[in-house]
Amino acid sequence: MKRTPLASFARRLDLADLSLLPDEKLTPSRLRIELLAGLTVALALVPEAVAFAFVAGVHPLVGLYAAFLVGLITALIGGRPGMISGATGALAVVMVALVAEHGIEYLFATVVLMGILQVFAGVMQWGKFIRLVPHPVMLGFVNGLAIVIFLAQMSQFKVPGTAGTPGGGAWLSGMPLVMMLGLTALTMVIIWGMPKLTKIVPAPLAGIGIVAALVIAFGLDVPRVGDMASIKGGLPPFHIPMVPLNLETLEIIVPYAVILAAIGLIESLLTLNLVGEMTNKRGGASQECIAQGTANIVTGFFGGMGGCAMIGQSMINVKSGARTRIAGISAALFLLTFILFASPLIELIPLAALVGVMFMVVIGTFAWNSLKILAKVPAMDAFVIILVTVVTVMEDLAVAVVVGVIVSALAYAWNNARRIHAKTYMTPEGAKVYQVQGPLFFGSSDGFIELFQPDSDPSVVIVDFADSRVVDQSALQAIEAVAAKFEAAGKQIQLRHLSRDCHRLLNKAGHLMIDSDDDPDYQVAVDYGVRTGILGSH
Repeated sequence: MKRTPLASFARRLDLADLSLLPDEKLTPSRLRIELLAGLTVALALVPEAVAFAFVAGVHPLVGLYAAFLVGLITALIGGRPGMISGATGALAVVMVALVAEHGIEYLFATVVLMGILQVFAGVMQWGKFIRLVPHPVMLGFVNGLAIVIFLAQMSQFKVPGTAGTPGGGAWLSGMPLVMMLGLTALTMVIIWGMPKLTKIVPAPLAGIGIVAALVIAFGLDVPRVGDMASIKGGLPPFHIPMVPLNLETLEIIVPYAVILAAIGLIESLLTLNLVGEMTNKRGGASQECIAQGTANIVTGFFGGMGGCAMIGQSMINVKSGARTRIAGISAALFLLTFILFASPLIELIPLAALVGVMFMVVIGTFAWNSLKILAKVPAMDAFVIILVTVVTVMEDLAVAVVVGVIVSALAYAWNNARRIHAKTYMTPEGAKVYQVQGPLFFGSSDGFIELFQPDSDPSVVIVDFADSRVVDQSALQAIEAVAAKFEAAGKQIQLRHLSRDCHRLLNKAGHLMIDSDDDPDYQVAVDYGVRTGILGSH
């Protein structure tokens, strides 16, 4: 029995679902892996949340609260264990204009409306449309986000406190730059080599811990988390957005909410697919929409900037061995612990260690094989991979995916439009049979019409659709146009071997003069007369 999204939502509240697979049973070993993976993710979330809060033009705690709340709720009820959600740059770059022009209260109201739209999308099961995203678009998405994650780390190589100044701030130079690069490289080497020695501790956590210990022990003067901003704070306070409840407010927040909801769902659903490939799990798209929406509604009422799935942190989590919801839940709780109690310690962590972790994420996320297959796949697919990658970097993820899907769809339509052709032969009774091959739809309708020769064909023409399909209104229009031409020439046209769906479509339009279901089963070759004047010539 198929579950509705709301039924799945209720089912996922039961944490007994954590141990469905044999290798995911809550043994002490599994629990240790999940908790350590959560700690690693929490450490990686801190600079990202702070940086994206700066991008959006809000206080760092607004980003941290979003990372905690969105991360916790989606970990509890999301579409797939292993995914990590929080404040993201893709949303922050849209929010900045709203905050600058109308203030932070309008941002909170927008996040609430964004969440409502996402829940609606989940209830309507619109998440399933993510399956329409072609594989070349997925490759472009992965490559583009890897580049975006890499570029986002560049701000850590600037003099602390200057990244947000006009001109982008001053770059590190001299010994500070050398130490920053050296510690980043050391972190990457530890992450690369640690699994070869032991897997007791996740490699990213080991890299952060070892490099942080060296920096603190030797008092090295390098940028640290505390140089970005203080992360100390209290529990997220309940707060109703202070905006007027009128039409003018809706006119302001609706456009932003729609854009944010679309970007959030697209990034989350594509990350869902990517995590699914890594963990060999499927489904959960509509459930993820509901979870993201619920998280954003709650976040908007607790002073957070909203968020969505984070591909970088999700990769850290999965590659650290996490396979259940415990890792995501613990990551959110660790983050809250940092805010409430451990901020002095967390602020001592060198940014170089966190940058090293993210650089390894970039290396692991980028689809390097896509560079090899560019010359082997069809030219259009190669173009789509490059196009989506570039647009993701230059614009944003939502635009890139939409552009990629549109280009892929147009290419598919064009390829199918060129396939329409027909084989002809004469029956003993003197009728000419056109055996149409290829789909009949808007792209091939003109080619279909050009197949026929009303002036030179005999008085009876049979169009055999055994190897074709009538798809849309343009196809109906084309059939009527051909029938009208033969009718004007005083000749008769008949349709044969209509599939059941084609028969239903033509019958509904009123084109068929014989109403029978024999032909779809190919038991009796019924020849259908065609009624013209239904759709008109234009």
